Amino acid sequence: MRISDDDREQVVVTLREHLLAGRLTLEEFSERVEAALRARVGAELARVNEDLPDVFVPASGSRRKPARFTVALFSHVDRRGRLRLGGRALAASSFADLDFDLRDVTIDQWRTTVTVLAAFGNVDVYVPEGVNVDVSGISLVGHRRDWGRDTDRPDAPTIHVRVLGFVGTIDVWRVPQDMRDASYSDIFRQLQGRQHQLPS
Repeated sequence: MRISDDDREQVVVTLREHLLAGRLTLEEFSERVEAALRARVGAELARVNEDLPDVFVPASGSRRKPARFTVALFSHVDRRGRLRLGGRALAASSFADLDFDLRDVTIDQWRTTVTVLAAFGNVDVYVPEGVNVDVSGISLVGHRRDWGRDTDRPDAPTIHVRVLGFVGTIDVWRVPQDMRDASYSDIFRQLQGRQHQLPS
């Protein structure tokens, strides 16, 4: 049976609720929304949320605490995995390198602000393509760069990345779904090769 735009939108609304309840990561949400928007018949749409509860059940009170601070000092820190983000988070690097990977995070709020500080250090922030990313701030004697394809989708959460760099580099990478299993170095190479640097 062919489906309508209203059918697709209802599934996206349900996915949004599951995202905020912590059942889906940002990347899983982005992938499922794309699948819902591509669906043409009911069976395709049903597959989008077949492993999620039919009736929305509020998340239990035992969820992990939000990751508020990630700091790298004289080291290399790789922060990734199923973290939980609240409304605000801080990622800072001084005389160090920090990989802050947000693809597998769960979020509490539809809008999240991540403040990135780099002083004589480097910070790379990774987000799944399909999530709205708003980057602003200043970098003195260094670089602030945005890579990948930008989107502006009302059905997707927004991550505000606020940067302050001094003698450092801050890169924000919007990682396409087809690069889900790529290493960081492959992401660098492929996105730079595609010339997907966005204007600052």
